[in-house]
Amino acid sequence: MQEPLKVASIQSDLVWENPKKNRKQLSEKIKSIKADVDVIVLPEMFSTGFTMNASKVAEPMDGDTVSWMQKKAMKTRAAIVGSLIISEDNRFYNRLIFVEPSGALFYYDKRHTFTLANEHKVYTAGNKKLIIDYKGWKICPLICYDLRFPVWSRNVEEYDILLFVANWPKPRIQAWDILLKARAIENMCYCIGVNRVGTDEAQNEYCGHSAVYDILGNAITPLKPNREHIEIVTLEKKHIHFYRTKLQFLSDRDHFSLD
Repeated sequence: MQEPLKVASIQSDLVWENPKKNRKQLSEKIKSIKADVDVIVLPEMFSTGFTMNASKVAEPMDGDTVSWMQKKAMKTRAAIVGSLIISEDNRFYNRLIFVEPSGALFYYDKRHTFTLANEHKVYTAGNKKLIIDYKGWKICPLICYDLRFPVWSRNVEEYDILLFVANWPKPRIQAWDILLKARAIENMCYCIGVNRVGTDEAQNEYCGHSAVYDILGNAITPLKPNREHIEIVTLEKKHIHFYRTKLQFLSDRDHFSLD
């Protein structure tokens, strides 16, 4: 049986379109984590907020923010994960970056761009799911609006953790709460959701509700609405093994291919 995985979720306000200030404030929050953790999770577009002004704030993969993530991962000896705006081949991506303490880097481009905010007109959608094998745990990281599409997150890879980073607004926060729980239950995995707080320049209000759910859909962290907060949770592989062996719901899933 694999060792437990300790995950720190940072529910933070974000400074609008200011990567330098966001890196500074998140550096302080990361520094405040005194416990030894394995993974540190940041919100969606953690360096800028959820902006459509990609040409103003986009960075290359060898830019300051990815470099900052690599340095923090090496210093803390924990993987750092969150999404930011990346410019590549004359296109913009809402790209999730997962950096290991060794400096190894993995990325996932948001599959479902948020049409309600015209994200699809600015950012190129991804088409590849990412499964990361980290410390013996299989992690599937996704981004915000992906949460509404269960076929994309369907657990055909036997992953252990489904992880969502988000800028999910307050008016639809009930859907966030319900869908995180549903994704945990239907995929028989831990489900982690990390959302931001505060109000952005477009007057969108965010109330957090970052949470971790276990394989049965039980919340194993308290909801912390409307304030910045760091939550540390320990995930146990034996919990997954016990219930998958006992219930075997994944064995009864339908089989189909996804275009």
